[in-house]
Amino acid sequence: MAGGGEGKKGEGMVPLALLLKRELSNERVERPDVLHGQASQVRKGEDFTLVKIDCQRVPGDGFSTFSAFALFDGHNGSQAAIYSKENLLNNILRAIPSNLSREEWLAALPRALVAGFVRTDKDFIDKAHFSGTTVTLVIIDGLVVTVASVGDSRCILESAEGSVYYLSADHRLESNEEEVERVIASGGQVGRLNSGGGVEIGPLRCWPGGLCLSRSIGDLDVGEFIVPIPHVKQVKLSNAGGRLIISSDGVWDALTAEMAIKCSRGLPADAAASQIVKEAVQLMGLRDDTTCIVVDVLPPEKLTPPVPPSKRQGMGIFKFMFRRKSCETSTHSDRELSEADLVEEIFEDGSAKLAQRLSSYHQSHNTFKLFACAICQVGMKPGEGISVNSTSSKHRRLRPWDGPLLCKSCQVKKEAMEGKRHS
Repeated sequence: MAGGGEGKKGEGMVPLALLLKRELSNERVERPDVLHGQASQVRKGEDFTLVKIDCQRVPGDGFSTFSAFALFDGHNGSQAAIYSKENLLNNILRAIPSNLSREEWLAALPRALVAGFVRTDKDFIDKAHFSGTTVTLVIIDGLVVTVASVGDSRCILESAEGSVYYLSADHRLESNEEEVERVIASGGQVGRLNSGGGVEIGPLRCWPGGLCLSRSIGDLDVGEFIVPIPHVKQVKLSNAGGRLIISSDGVWDALTAEMAIKCSRGLPADAAASQIVKEAVQLMGLRDDTTCIVVDVLPPEKLTPPVPPSKRQGMGIFKFMFRRKSCETSTHSDRELSEADLVEEIFEDGSAKLAQRLSSYHQSHNTFKLFACAICQVGMKPGEGISVNSTSSKHRRLRPWDGPLLCKSCQVKKEAMEGKRHS
């Protein structure tokens, strides 16, 4: 699966304002229908899901709705997964000012996702629980889909045209060399289980604790270099919509993306989710909780997902990745497709650097409250805040325009995640 790595926030991406303007100017496009289904087979009882339809950006405004879907795969107990299910979405929404337009709200969402994930992790760890959880959260507003992920639960998209897109990152140490380097640089130790006599077995793990992941919510016993900062990707679907598959590792350890799509193609969302879980368990057995959410984003009144057109032999299902606007890279076949028929990438950032992630939109969007912590939203008196770009809690920035600002507690959390203080 696609890795996180450093941010990719500029070159080749389509401005959000342009995409929304195009959407509004196209009279044929109405707000899509969002249909969903989910299925699970339980082994440990540590997978949890969140489904919220018709959430409102503006309370009381029925035209400001969005949907949220999330999967939490807990480990070492279920406390972190349950706590995240109950608190994460609210923490994200609290990080977005209430007076924003839809364009501003969607532009602020990636930063708010980072703030919400870090706050949820910090509040949970303050309760001294030792469990942890992966999170894959999907927010759908019209045709704009935003995915935030930590861990190895994943989300893929099949467009109505039959192309496949990876909307989440895999934070397994075994498959992410950049994350291994970051964990070691922050004070962690990475290695395989020693079975004696110098023989190493199993996947790469972080010690102490033996966790196979580099990012999660919780996991106090491993160390704060296991960070909750999510990989975030935001795309705009074509007018024809598409299908999202969100699954825990119980599915992805058994099925490739292509297998999951193929076995469920043409089925309604609930039957598709059941079929994917069934296929995974038949192949690997029920070795872990195996959970799947399928979400269909469809043109109004189209109740079943379309079967994508067949592709010429050799093209393969992975031919088209995110289309980037470039005169140099455009081909004749690209130009044959109208802009409304393509999935377009708006934003992606997988950096684990909190300062970079919180500052992403600070210069161009009014998405911070003066004298409030960018993570926990606690109010601060003038002069109390610490710039997120400060290298130490001893060096304070008194001006709000030097922000975003952190309270002292969240600055300590930031330094711990950077390896400047060991847990």
